[in-house]
Amino acid sequence: MPGFISGLAAARRARRHSGLVPAVVIGLYLLVAVAGPLLIAYDPVQTPLENRLLPPGAATSTGGTNLLGTDALGRDVFAQVVYGARTSVLIGLTTVAVCLVAGVAIGCIAGYYRGWVDSVLTRLVDILQAFPGILLAIVIAGVFTPSLWVIILALSVTGWISFARMARSVVLSVRERYWIDAARLMGVRPRRLLGRHIMPFTVGPLVAMATLEFALVVLAEAGLSFLGIGLPASSVSWGQTVANGKEYLSSAWWISAAPGLALSVLVVSVGLLGDTLTARYGRARSR
Repeated sequence: MPGFISGLAAARRARRHSGLVPAVVIGLYLLVAVAGPLLIAYDPVQTPLENRLLPPGAATSTGGTNLLGTDALGRDVFAQVVYGARTSVLIGLTTVAVCLVAGVAIGCIAGYYRGWVDSVLTRLVDILQAFPGILLAIVIAGVFTPSLWVIILALSVTGWISFARMARSVVLSVRERYWIDAARLMGVRPRRLLGRHIMPFTVGPLVAMATLEFALVVLAEAGLSFLGIGLPASSVSWGQTVANGKEYLSSAWWISAAPGLALSVLVVSVGLLGDTLTARYGRARSR
């Protein structure tokens, strides 16, 4: 019996710390995205052809060492992975922030006021959901000149829907609580009622959802860049680097393998952290 109890305690501690490793990995990515480009000099436009297709660890014509080799144009793959981390993190955080603000605002308004306001906003969500989000992103990215803000706009067109649905469902359940009725009877204005008494209940679920949406945004940006309709050639993206190496998989596998591995580790880590947060806040709401 004591052994069984200690086993249960160990299992609970393991579940409690299950999000620690993914959080550390994500923290390392954030550190690389912020500090990496400041320590590594890299020009994505420069193409030193004398260093093309060097394997990992090979010496360059200037006497340096390429940790992850070079691509078909002689560009350092390690530097592309580092600069690509900044691009993915910047686009992911900005897009999630835009979707979070827009989605929460729309969801809270629809859930609190209900009636025709809720009906109009719900129909808008239904119309947008009828179109695949990635298809709309491809259309928008293909119509406009490639840039960072075009990619953020393309990924935000439907990205706010999940936040709006989550916020609306939480507001619909919370607005019927007794303290909300008491505050309403005391004359508290709807804006303050939403901001002070209802919005705090949406923080936990929305944070958990934001981590999962971040992973989806990073994957979508890499996919658009892989197709050639993402960022311009003067920017560095993991999707671009993977696309540049697809013709050399048999002879220079490191070109696509390095950014592909970096992308996979980030997405898996964010997904694991999101699952942990979702499970934790889900149990908290059910009590």
